[in-house]
Amino acid sequence: MSNLVQDLKEIDSATLNLRYEHLPADEIVAATIAAYGNEVSFANSFGLEDVALTHLMLPHQDRVEILVLDTGRLPKATFAVIEAWQQKYGLKIRIEQPASGDLHRWVSQHGLDAFYQSVELRQQCCHLRKIEPLERALSGKKAWLTGLRRSQSHSRQKTQIFERDTQGRLKVSPLANWSLDQTWSYVKAQGLPYNRLHDKGFPSIGCEPCTRAVKPGEDIRAGRWWWEGETKKECGLHSRTQLTTPQLEILDARQS
Repeated sequence: MSNLVQDLKEIDSATLNLRYEHLPADEIVAATIAAYGNEVSFANSFGLEDVALTHLMLPHQDRVEILVLDTGRLPKATFAVIEAWQQKYGLKIRIEQPASGDLHRWVSQHGLDAFYQSVELRQQCCHLRKIEPLERALSGKKAWLTGLRRSQSHSRQKTQIFERDTQGRLKVSPLANWSLDQTWSYVKAQGLPYNRLHDKGFPSIGCEPCTRAVKPGEDIRAGRWWWEGETKKECGLHSRTQLTTPQLEILDARQS
């Protein structure tokens, strides 16, 4: 692991993947934290994957900022599992919320549930409630951990364990090559608190009005923004591109 700690700061992400993708997830977590210490955050939704990753991170929790994006529309079950983890493990969690002024202006102009009207409005809502709060929280950080897995969806099949985000920070997804069965097995073997909506047909959980249970045989992210049909099921947090056109329009409107 010592070689990885040094290489994390010195070599490119493609080479990191070639050299170290075979390492167990707990070693990748430990090395990332050893390399960056207090300069690393864990963006945690407390979904199934993030619950597993939180447990792998517990030995290092004093050195990692656990970040939760409270969009203002999360289901009660998500707050319940967060509270369960705080009580059982004494986790210290940073809660980041949307900028109230920007969100109020958007809702006043478009309506609280305007995201149902078009992909563009949904992207704007995600940008205000998720992407901007994440960027604020990651400001000054050099690395962040995520619970992304390749088999979560078609759009995540190319997820690498080590990547660079659009701001140049190292983005580490230690569970990228875990299967869904492997993730569930780990969570249950360790007796970890998890979101009970998973037991009700919700394999992927986001904002309450934007998430439904999936039907047998559906993709596990089919319940996210289901009214958009077969469009890419992402909010933008894990985009490999810069701001989209509707997001830029938001920023331009603020400056006018």
